[in-house]
Amino acid sequence: MPFEELSIRKVTLRPAHILAPMAGITDTVFRRFIKRLGGCGLIMTEFVSSEGMLRRNLKSERFLYYTEEERPISAQIFGAEPAHLAEAARMIEDLGFDMVDLNLGCPAKKVVKCGGSGLLRDLPLLGRIFHGIRGAVKIPFTVKIRSGWSDEEIVAVEVAKLAEDSGVEAIAVHPRTRLQGFSGRARWELIREVKQSVGIPVIGNGDVHKPEDARALFDQTGCDAVMIGRAAPTNPWMFRQLADYFSAGHYTEPTDADRYRLIRTYYQMLAEEEIPGAIGKMKQFASWFTHGVRNGADLRRRVQSANHPREVITLVDDFFAGPVTSPPLAEFPAPL
Repeated sequence: MPFEELSIRKVTLRPAHILAPMAGITDTVFRRFIKRLGGCGLIMTEFVSSEGMLRRNLKSERFLYYTEEERPISAQIFGAEPAHLAEAARMIEDLGFDMVDLNLGCPAKKVVKCGGSGLLRDLPLLGRIFHGIRGAVKIPFTVKIRSGWSDEEIVAVEVAKLAEDSGVEAIAVHPRTRLQGFSGRARWELIREVKQSVGIPVIGNGDVHKPEDARALFDQTGCDAVMIGRAAPTNPWMFRQLADYFSAGHYTEPTDADRYRLIRTYYQMLAEEEIPGAIGKMKQFASWFTHGVRNGADLRRRVQSANHPREVITLVDDFFAGPVTSPPLAEFPAPL
């Protein structure tokens, strides 16, 4: 069965479905939320600056907060200074994370200036970074890359071989270039080329919007795991649907009652945890979580005008008023 299980040394992903690290999205509340819905075998933090970690930046420390419920969990770091990245990786290990991951995929200008996909243009430096991090930690070390800087600079296979030779234990490939950003199609054939070129596990990422896409990704590339990014905020059931599809051949679409429980539970978690900027998160997620909800635009407008998290929860309750009731968090689906 595709993506049933993957072991990266002593860390077992069961199933081999991975929540991609996403800035502004994959905080501890969202990660636990996804785990409780089921079907996700590994979650990752938002990427964290190695420089911020060394300065003991409060924002970086907040990004690295996690609970035991979230295991197995990997922390993703970015930067461009080998010694600083190695020290940041040591800090990650000391914090008890199961794995550490290096971001070589972010296309944002402010990240590219000091790491991210910008490092794909300097393979000698990248080699020093790989060796530095590998020598600094005992936990599994993985990387996430793009295919290259541009169509004229496709380096996925070269970077994957360098990573393997340096002791990196798995590589996630998003087969778009830095210049593409998130436009155009993901070139899955590049994932296949990487898989055929190295012996370490290869994780496929990009253009997987529904379980059938994950099946096609496996069939076309032979990759060892699937990483879900932008589909997760719009369809948090995606991981459970993947598990159902691969085990039973079918999956269910969420009902309005399911969507109500999902929205309210996530908002309730944000409110109870007193997450900084919770009201902003609620407004951000409103457009994603109401996708497919009848008259969802009306709810989005109401949420955007709210000033307090509890007000948002009341708006959600009023919008879905009727036979649907929201269960307490204790009754929310437990992780697989």
